[in-house]
Amino acid sequence: MEVSNHARKRKAIDAGPNSPPSYRASDGYEPTNAVDLSLLEELEKSSHHQVEAVDLKTLKKLVLSFERRLRDNIAARLKYVENPEKFADSEVDLHDELQKLKILAGAPELYPELVASNTVPSIVNLLSHENADIANDVVQLLQDLTDEDALEDNDEPARVLVDALVENNVLELLVQNMNRLSEGDPDEAAAIYATLTVIENLVEVKPAVAEMVCERTKLLRWLVLKIKVRDFEGIKQYASEILAILLQNSTANQKRLGQMNGVDAVLEGVAMYKSKDPKTPDEEEMLENLFDVLCCLLMPLENKERFVNAEGVELMIIIMKQKKYAYGSAIRALDFAMTNYPPACERFVDVMGLKTAFAAFMGKIPLNKRIKRERYKEELEERVISLVASLFAGILRGSRRDRLLSKFVENEYEKIDRLMELYIRYSDRVRSEAERLDQLELDDLELDEDEKYNRKLESGLYSLQLVAVILGHIWCSEHSGMRARIELLLKQQKLSKDDVKEILQEYHDNLGDVEGAEEKERGQARIQLFISAM
Repeated sequence: MEVSNHARKRKAIDAGPNSPPSYRASDGYEPTNAVDLSLLEELEKSSHHQVEAVDLKTLKKLVLSFERRLRDNIAARLKYVENPEKFADSEVDLHDELQKLKILAGAPELYPELVASNTVPSIVNLLSHENADIANDVVQLLQDLTDEDALEDNDEPARVLVDALVENNVLELLVQNMNRLSEGDPDEAAAIYATLTVIENLVEVKPAVAEMVCERTKLLRWLVLKIKVRDFEGIKQYASEILAILLQNSTANQKRLGQMNGVDAVLEGVAMYKSKDPKTPDEEEMLENLFDVLCCLLMPLENKERFVNAEGVELMIIIMKQKKYAYGSAIRALDFAMTNYPPACERFVDVMGLKTAFAAFMGKIPLNKRIKRERYKEELEERVISLVASLFAGILRGSRRDRLLSKFVENEYEKIDRLMELYIRYSDRVRSEAERLDQLELDDLELDEDEKYNRKLESGLYSLQLVAVILGHIWCSEHSGMRARIELLLKQQKLSKDDVKEILQEYHDNLGDVEGAEEKERGQARIQLFISAM
């Protein structure tokens, strides 16, 4: 299962060295003076004509000037330790040199030369400068140098720079500097945003940074504290986004956050929305980020246990019953929690979750007008199919199994009717995709078997396979009424059990490692049982 991949990138706050940052109204900061945007536009246009062309000669000139001002500042601070006024001018000069270095963002192809000049250690070390303004100038510079737009089509130079930054302890120094900043000060708040943006940019260039920054710093703990703040604010939104990025592809980070009571912290965050909707699009994005984090956390087995112990199953059912904005996200979290984890499935049945889940299974999905995603209802349908399949896989016997199976008998087998409706719809869709792929091959576009299989998965094959698995579970219950209903509905569509068995066989042959070889073997044995029984 994949975490929802809604746009991760947010525009970093672009605050100049001497101007307050631009905040959203929800951050509690309102500019007191109106700004004439036309003047700003004219200024921007005129500035384009003043940009100096950056070449190797310019780079060397900038580096020499910066190193000279840095030496002057160090000397002045040592000479006039007790008299800050005496080294104030050297600080202003150093600030100016850091601003000039930003021009290098326009020539990322020169980054290897910048690294070769051995200036990166000098720049990075300034993050621990006693004057926080100088340190924050460096943060802004790093933000510019690592910006996604600046690095476009310059992958190798970007990697050279990022490697040099990481080797010179940029991660540790960025987080240390951020810890001394206050969100109450507009300029320092802008530096906090910029710091998080730099970390995001570094991860984008070098994914291994996601684990490095969590191993070497206390960033995870800082982020958790921010998402636990009750009131919504911009920093909480961005903290939730960075958390999701750090966890998305890292089992180590998922386990690390779980050990820090991260499951409880995230559940606290989403619990605020169990009976209310977010008020703004930014708050909606933050809530979706928190659920992304939760779903990432629910990948390692030990965090599923923490989720159940923290009554996460009960909370998700409450959110579903309230039918608020987080309804779909709660289904997604339950799907992650119950996949290959029977205790979550058992808890779900024990706390009366079947009624709520099967209302969604029958298509009674509340549509929130504020959710504009095209495939929202379809995505939820696929999640609910997966959830029901997980329930069957996790509850193999006893009274809970009887309660699950009885849902397919009640109301004259309406849920079997629904199951067959889904089977036909996904089957038609997959068949159409297979025909399209065959046509592509006739048109001399070569596709290997893996690529063809993945294309079919994207068109709905995975959901079709899960529907077939659910049918297999029901068939193996040996309930004569349910078996007769399945056969009748197949016959009406001019299909037979062989068609279902064919889908199951393909699923069996392509079943990947989920929780390791043992889980795969159990899954394949179960599917083989269904094929033999039908």
